[in-house]
Amino acid sequence: MILTCPECATRYQIDPAQFPQEGRKVRCAKCSHVWFQAAPAPEPEAEILREHTEEPAAQTEPEPVAPQRTAYAPAVASHYEETESYAVEYEKPARRRSLRGLGLAFGWIFLALMVLAAGWVAVRFRQDIATLWPQSSSFYAAFGLHVNTRGIEISDKNARFETENGQSVLLISGDLVNITSHELTVPPIRVSLSDDDRHELYHWSFASAVPTLGPGKRVTFQTRLPSPPLAARHIELRFAEPGN
Repeated sequence: MILTCPECATRYQIDPAQFPQEGRKVRCAKCSHVWFQAAPAPEPEAEILREHTEEPAAQTEPEPVAPQRTAYAPAVASHYEETESYAVEYEKPARRRSLRGLGLAFGWIFLALMVLAAGWVAVRFRQDIATLWPQSSSFYAAFGLHVNTRGIEISDKNARFETENGQSVLLISGDLVNITSHELTVPPIRVSLSDDDRHELYHWSFASAVPTLGPGKRVTFQTRLPSPPLAARHIELRFAEPGN
């Protein structure tokens, strides 16, 4: 006897002797669909023999028969559940397994592409990210990537001594460059003079000629100090911190 699931059309082979004459609810092991399955029609010879028998023969319960596997149907379990549902085992079609594996592979490929894209963005725009989120500088430093949390670089620095009215004057100049893609406020610049042992001798701060600097823009700065310390050997330029 062959059962066919009306929901997914999966076919199962069972022993008719194990199927009750009043029919039974069965459940598809593949899609879990439950339906009522009528008993198979009795063979004609059995009906004729039953009509001509004076006393009906006692019905005996058939012994369980092991399920048979066919070329078109998977193996079938040979037992009924108390819930009047017929439990069957099935083998997943190879096509369904291949499609599921293909979908899983595409999912992993898509995830890898997303990770690569996120990494490229994090590296390509690291300067903008560090400017907006200064805490990320430690992350980039771990990978050997330098970032400027200010977003403005001090470049083309130059220092020279001149004499004005018989007095020595230290002239310091350079450029400020906005290396981000958005406008930034230009902070004050701090100049520090130190001796051979890097002991600070003197420092001062000054403001740039412009309060803000657009993306990719450059501005020149200059500052001067009359009568600088004679022991000064090193000059350090950096942006002043609040209160410094």
